[in-house]
Amino acid sequence: MTKIITAEDKIDNNSRLLDLKDFNEVFEFVKSSVNSVYEMKRAGLSLMLHGMPTRVGAYHVLGSNVIAINSILLDLVRKHSTSNYEYNSYLFTVLLHEYLHSFGILDENTVRNMSLRLCKKFFGENQVITVMAEDPLKIFPQIGLVRFDKFENKFELIKNFDNSNQTYIR
Repeated sequence: MTKIITAEDKIDNNSRLLDLKDFNEVFEFVKSSVNSVYEMKRAGLSLMLHGMPTRVGAYHVLGSNVIAINSILLDLVRKHSTSNYEYNSYLFTVLLHEYLHSFGILDENTVRNMSLRLCKKFFGENQVITVMAEDPLKIFPQIGLVRFDKFENKFELIKNFDNSNQTYIR
């Protein structure tokens, strides 16, 4: 049975999103929201930032533990964000989308609809994050103007990502 999310919960969720500091904090929030709404969870994912064509926001390597985010688009979003809330909203929606793919849900429309439904339920109908889940270009039209058409050979692996399930001493 999924948890009922009250109007007060939605306010708290939006406030929490504003205060997240890094990839891991945003991803932990993604995981808890997916578990709360869809009762699904998994651990042990890795994140890499990868320069890729601007028509690709991110991808999950099927059968792997890797999520890759387009570093070119992420840099543009960082540059054009008017607040930490906007930047974190973008990051949340991209990680959410790829996290759902990591469960083996391959259909793009299914994942888009699940992402949008979660954002409406978890954050509210008219929030920036919900609009972004539907179409990031509604918030960041500038990123639609940039054209880059190749996959770069270099990438950056994000350290300490999805580490909440690790119990060993570092």
